[in-house]
Amino acid sequence: MRDSRHTPHSRISVHGVSDESGVALKSATGRGIVLAAVCGSSLAFLDGTVVNVALPHIGDTFDSNMDSLQWVVNGYTLMLAALVLTAGALGDHYGRRKVFIIGVVWFGLASALCGMAPNVTTLLTARVLQGIGAGLLTPGSLAIIQSTIRKQDRARAIGAWSGLGGVFTAAGPFIGGWLVDGPGWPWVFYINIPVVVLCLVATLKFVPESRDPAANGRFDLVGSGLGMIGLGGITFALVQSGARAASLTAAVIGVAAFVAFVVVERRRRAPMLPPAMFANRQFSAINAVTFGIYAGLSGVLFFLVMQLQVVSHYSAFAAGITMLPFTILMLLFSSRAGAVAERLGPRLPLTLGPALSAVGVLLLLTVGPHAPYLTHVLPGVLIIGIGMTITVAPLTAGVLAAADSSHAGVASGINNAVARAASLLAVAALPLAAGITGRAYQDPAAFDSGFRIAVFICAALFAASALTSVLLVRNPAKTAPEPTQPACRTQCAVGAPQLDPGLEPAPATNQ
Repeated sequence: MRDSRHTPHSRISVHGVSDESGVALKSATGRGIVLAAVCGSSLAFLDGTVVNVALPHIGDTFDSNMDSLQWVVNGYTLMLAALVLTAGALGDHYGRRKVFIIGVVWFGLASALCGMAPNVTTLLTARVLQGIGAGLLTPGSLAIIQSTIRKQDRARAIGAWSGLGGVFTAAGPFIGGWLVDGPGWPWVFYINIPVVVLCLVATLKFVPESRDPAANGRFDLVGSGLGMIGLGGITFALVQSGARAASLTAAVIGVAAFVAFVVVERRRRAPMLPPAMFANRQFSAINAVTFGIYAGLSGVLFFLVMQLQVVSHYSAFAAGITMLPFTILMLLFSSRAGAVAERLGPRLPLTLGPALSAVGVLLLLTVGPHAPYLTHVLPGVLIIGIGMTITVAPLTAGVLAAADSSHAGVASGINNAVARAASLLAVAALPLAAGITGRAYQDPAAFDSGFRIAVFICAALFAASALTSVLLVRNPAKTAPEPTQPACRTQCAVGAPQLDPGLEPAPATNQ
């Protein structure tokens, strides 16, 4: 069954391009499609790495409490986590190109509003709107490649998407710090606008429309809404520590919404998050590992750049590039780590990687007043980078292997949503657990004390993930590969446990 609306370059089938046709990667159209997809995914990744660097300066500008700074991060992440599954279904039904363009334009307008915000309330509102745009465009960035590039070129296109997206992610803190120290923190948001324009031009010129003609349009809006209310209620309760009555009310609403979410998802014919998938112990275990790893990593990224600026007196630029070795390790060696993990199975890398990351996090305890980068910061960053490089590709491959092949898109989407939810809850809970509330971020002694507590908690999250892998993750039984099937290598972007819905493992021969 084919979409009746063909382009000169390809004929789109139900779930992507047909085996015999599609857009060649080496063509101008193929390169334009990849450019559009890279620009789209990079918008979401950049905002995950750039904004943390600007938080102390945003707080000083608006004389904000710590809870407001948490919402600058969490307002965005909440909407992204809530919409990442639903947006994929919207694209399948209404058109992937159309939903992607809406997300990109929405993101650009919200970015401009963030930069122009006259007060913290406007900024927080704009960040929520920006998260909606990111939630709409994130699934589409990879689905566009999957549905338009011809099959024999798809692996190389995905590899280019992954690598170039990683370069943007690596550049994020560097660019963010330079902008904060230069023209000011609003430019952390304004910098998105030229990327949005480039993305729109490439999409309108090169990307053909595609959809799933079999999509019945039955979206799980009830499940998506309950999940958003549950995450939002719990997050509000953790962040608004000073308003006890409001926090308690939000906690009750959040828990009730989660209970209702489970009940609704069990009863729906087409749930957003199929409960039956979690009956698979391997799938549940790897998602539990994902939660611990990304909660720990998000906590480290949130606190370290602030510790370096508030306590160690680094400039925003210097603080922004401290994690650059981490990102470079991920870019250079994640694919190779994935290939090794395919031979060894997921259990060893999902044990060793988080354990190493826990050690690296503990080394950051040396970061204090006047901490030299080479001796006090770099060792911990390098070991965390090695640990995450070992972990990320096997994590994605393990989730896909644990699910039925027909549910690969749903499985990877769930894993992505779990990682986003982990980041959201970590940034909400850790400051409260570490005693960093109110204006403690403006007091170097108070922040330094809280930072050390947060470091121990983040290390414990990584260690718990390693323990979970030892106890619950199992290597699948080895089977002889079919002669016609080439070896596979998982592509992983730096900023999240890709894959997005619709992504297949990429053949190593096309790297």
